[in-house]
Amino acid sequence: MGHLAGDHHLQEPGRPLVLMPSTAGILTAPAVRSGVSKEFSMTTIPQIDYKTWILVADGEKALFLENIGDAELPNFQVRRIEEQENPPSREQGANRPGRVFDSSTARRSSVADTDWHQIAKDRFAKELSAILYAMAHRGRFKKIVIVAPPKILGDLRDELHKEVADLVVGEIAKTLTNHPIDRIEHLLAA
Repeated sequence: MGHLAGDHHLQEPGRPLVLMPSTAGILTAPAVRSGVSKEFSMTTIPQIDYKTWILVADGEKALFLENIGDAELPNFQVRRIEEQENPPSREQGANRPGRVFDSSTARRSSVADTDWHQIAKDRFAKELSAILYAMAHRGRFKKIVIVAPPKILGDLRDELHKEVADLVVGEIAKTLTNHPIDRIEHLLAA
């Protein structure tokens, strides 16, 4: 598990370590003491041992990787790839935005169109959660690290079944889905 540069005892017991990119490009972990949120610089990321799985996802693509190396010399193997077709909302919407007539002022205004692109991303997080549950239930992995943009990471965390959440040893709020596997290994190496 990663270490905090400072008060590392602030991480809640039983909760995975969450890493967030700071404005300086340094990975940070939020910690809470008495309801006050603080950020601490990270010196390391969660250790990715032999047989640890890594989910690298965004709202449209997910890579399920397994480390068949060790923490110092990782060797990630692709075990599964999930992708969804998700064109921009403008290509998914059929009509112009609706109009509303306000009888008290004789004004018309448009109604915001549905963001079909975002809905598909949210649905993808639910689908990934179901896939992770099925894999965990079959014993495919004993430990997993989740790497995803902050919004997707939050959506996934909300959807994860307890059986899967108990196997999460780390979360990294970063978009790495379009990086080659060797670059992901390098970025996540302990």
